[in-house]
Amino acid sequence: MPSNAGRSTLATIAASAGVSVATVSKVLNGRTDVAPATRSLVQSLLQEHGYVARRSRRARAAAPATVEVEVASDLCAYSAQIIQGMIEAGAESGAAVVVTSPAVMADGGASWVRGLVDAGRRALITFGSEPAPAQLAALSRARLPVVVIDPMNLPDTPVTSVGSTNFAGGLSATRHLLDLGHRRIAYLGGIAGAASNQARMHGYRAAMEAAGIPVPAEYVRASGFCYPDGETGGAALLDLPLPPTAIFAVSDESALGAIQAARARGLRVPEDLSVVGFDDTEIAVMTSPQLTTVRQPLREMGGVALRTALRLAAGEKIESRHIELATELIVRGSSRAAGP
Repeated sequence: MPSNAGRSTLATIAASAGVSVATVSKVLNGRTDVAPATRSLVQSLLQEHGYVARRSRRARAAAPATVEVEVASDLCAYSAQIIQGMIEAGAESGAAVVVTSPAVMADGGASWVRGLVDAGRRALITFGSEPAPAQLAALSRARLPVVVIDPMNLPDTPVTSVGSTNFAGGLSATRHLLDLGHRRIAYLGGIAGAASNQARMHGYRAAMEAAGIPVPAEYVRASGFCYPDGETGGAALLDLPLPPTAIFAVSDESALGAIQAARARGLRVPEDLSVVGFDDTEIAVMTSPQLTTVRQPLREMGGVALRTALRLAAGEKIESRHIELATELIVRGSSRAAGP
């Protein structure tokens, strides 16, 4: 954005109101020497243009760095580890982390962005959802950088994001089950359109295709990332006329739901059904048997997102718009060789 963009906006508003740029500046700064009718007109035009007053560089430099973190979904083991990584990185960087839920947008996000600026936020991190184009435009005008963690659907506007090697993780999970002799392997997915779900599913399909094993349509289910989703989806898979002998689930919570569905049907894990999850959250080792899963470096993802947001806020250039951290298969007790 050109450095004179803010003054150009003020000039446009001044011309529309029939006043000087100095008068518009007085309204922005809360000066009292402006007629009430003029003040009301200027404020209305400022809102109409989505103008966000920027604090001076000196004021921004003096204030401690604070990053807003918006979490669209319920807090769970997955999100808790990411937030922990942000907090640790913030402590190392001298920055504060404020966790909130998404705000209600009544005017395309302009008043929301004004609130972030007024509260001294230096950047925004989101996960579970992405800002809409109008919100991204308002954030850009205010020069508030955005970082998205594990994006569901990236907007058309370029946005910085942090994730993991989801395709490679799906590939390794499925290859593990194939190496154990399983051939009837199902994919218990998350939200159908989520980018991470799509990548994990494509990794699963690539492994099955490379092994020359056709995938029945009913073996791929789009459900959700949480425990109830796994329980419901797992039940549907296990009630098929020819049920799978192994399930690769999109998350640890979904995998544990599938295990519960198996137990409700008198099936043993891993003797009758092998299950592999994704994330390697703390709950993966709290169940019996402990869960074979694909580890995402969740704390590191949170730390990278926080440090990247601070770099962007400082005006630094980053090497890539999308940062992917490596996944790793962790083999535990929920998977074993296929039976005869």
